Amino acid sequence: MKVIFMGTPDFSVGTLEALAEAGHEICLAVTQPDKPKGRGKEMQFPPVKEAAVSRGIPVFQPKKVRDPECVEYLKRFQADVCVVVAFGQILPKEILDMTPFGCVNVHASLLPKYRGAAPIQWAILRGEQVTGVTTMQMDEGLDTGDMLLKTEVPITPEETGESLHDKLSEAGARLAARTLEELAAGTLQPQKQGDSPTPYAKMLDKKMGNIDWTRSAAEIERLVRGLNSWPSAYTRWNRKVMKIWKAGVRNEETGHTTEKAAPGTILAVEKDSFSVQTGDGVLLVEEVQLPGKKHMDVQAFLRGNAVVPGTLLTAAEP
Repeated sequence: MKVIFMGTPDFSVGTLEALAEAGHEICLAVTQPDKPKGRGKEMQFPPVKEAAVSRGIPVFQPKKVRDPECVEYLKRFQADVCVVVAFGQILPKEILDMTPFGCVNVHASLLPKYRGAAPIQWAILRGEQVTGVTTMQMDEGLDTGDMLLKTEVPITPEETGESLHDKLSEAGARLAARTLEELAAGTLQPQKQGDSPTPYAKMLDKKMGNIDWTRSAAEIERLVRGLNSWPSAYTRWNRKVMKIWKAGVRNEETGHTTEKAAPGTILAVEKDSFSVQTGDGVLLVEEVQLPGKKHMDVQAFLRGNAVVPGTLLTAAEP
């Protein structure tokens, strides 16, 4: 099929490459404009642009794809289908209806669950054990189009936002290739979504990582995993912002009762972890990072830092 591909971040690259490998003619890659990055503020290509350029695929980077001149430019390619993966702009009806097979989106959840910008992380934050990828026929709503195909991906107890991102990117690439194959063969049976059983998966921001120690140990442990690698979970320790990269929930001994400390209190320091009282249960902190320092396990951290039982961890300043 003749494909216009629309995507921007790393998550999108696998699908672009899978479609090219499957023999589809990718006539154009549409992605967001280059952005300045780093201290030198040098302009950097989005990952999809890098992948497209390496394959000799023409690239188009409109500031606003809904502008009439952009729509007319896309129409000139006379593509069979648009494939959209984390593009980052809302598409107007003129683009949705532009090709014979419309616009097919690869969404990183089992729709209608977790519509929205951050379905990968929210699946972990809410304690899901299974997530996946859905391909859908895009409409004018936010992730509300008819579902085409789905594939499930289990969420392991150690899963982080970053590791799940990579798994779903690979699964989405395979599913997109299969979707176009079945679309061309006329064997797909689109399904209506119905109402979502989960809240909207809103975009992540740095404030979400500010640990509220009155929440349960299980919730905080999921926060640590779900926001790894961005924006990360953090707290205030000794007047410094401490990022927590890995943690576990301590299994409470049955019949063992002690007076409960205030949430955020460091209870004990072991060789490779320290325990913190939460609103419900105890969190074992295993990997941390201070500003300007490397991310390290607690055993290494304790060689250069004194963590004292009784110290209170608090919310970091905004």
